[in-house]
Amino acid sequence: MNLAKMLPFASNLAIDLGTANTCVYVPGRGIVLNEPSVVAFNTTQKCIEAVGTEAKEMLGRTPQHLQSIKPLRDGVIADFEAAERMLTDFIKRAHRRTRWIRPRVVIGVPAEITQVERRAVQESTLRAKASEVYLVDEPVAAAIGAGLPITEPAGNMIVDIGGGTTDIAVISLAGLVYSKSVRVAGNEMDEAIIDHMKKAHRLLIGERTAEAIKIQVGSAAPLDEILQIEVKGRHLTEGVPKSVTVEDGEIREALAGVVDVLVHAIRDALEAIPPELSADIYDRGIVMTGGGALLRNLDSRLRDETHLPVLVAEEPLSSVVMGAGKMLMDLPLLRKLGSVA
Repeated sequence: MNLAKMLPFASNLAIDLGTANTCVYVPGRGIVLNEPSVVAFNTTQKCIEAVGTEAKEMLGRTPQHLQSIKPLRDGVIADFEAAERMLTDFIKRAHRRTRWIRPRVVIGVPAEITQVERRAVQESTLRAKASEVYLVDEPVAAAIGAGLPITEPAGNMIVDIGGGTTDIAVISLAGLVYSKSVRVAGNEMDEAIIDHMKKAHRLLIGERTAEAIKIQVGSAAPLDEILQIEVKGRHLTEGVPKSVTVEDGEIREALAGVVDVLVHAIRDALEAIPPELSADIYDRGIVMTGGGALLRNLDSRLRDETHLPVLVAEEPLSSVVMGAGKMLMDLPLLRKLGSVA
């Protein structure tokens, strides 16, 4: 007997298992968890010390016996044990009062991951006490979460810029007409900032500092006013803590290579789709979701490059998990678009 079918919808979960962050949605309660996809592992006692926000706070600050691990790389599982422990912890927290429940779980994954990678996600989720696992392509879930009418016979273009991958897709009649996953996204932006600070200022900074710089002064096109941020790190030559002040123009130049890759991938997609759908996209434009969509003036840069309307979803960070949650409530649509384990 399938326990998931006997349970109310509120026992089931939608999960956006992201390289940077994991979101969990419960029908009737909304998003109940949004935490970094990080675990802290105790190498002495061989156990997990912390998961999520608590583990991320340890990044770059852990003693020798603690190791911070990111279980996902480029949108897929790189460390199976850590991913399983992280999922188990998140599922328990989502059902804090009913830990015996084995929920049906819908998980968003990059559109172009291999069958081996899909099985890895399914098996890790099943071992984390799920009764049934549906995998849905992230751009499809993001489009549903952004409110696009994907079941209509018309083209809808979505660009989902996450931490590890950027998914570009054109959807019509609830199916993927075109999809492309580019393993260049938010994490590569952070790495570009780290490299720039090394080369331009001889300053060594960590991932959390790079992310803060991106959020506070990062942009894809010139801004109306100059933004500045004080950056603290270790000077490579002097070996002591030091701080420098950087402006948005400097960081924009550091991010230019990553932004160019994204722009070229979107232009390639526009060239590859059927002419009839091109007309739809000309009218409807491009919708952006994911954390990368929040990079300042990325929408205006794409507008200038494509000469198309470019819109950022109302809740870009939660589009995938909200779309997966809507699919969880619509089993015929879920069975049509999702693969099950």
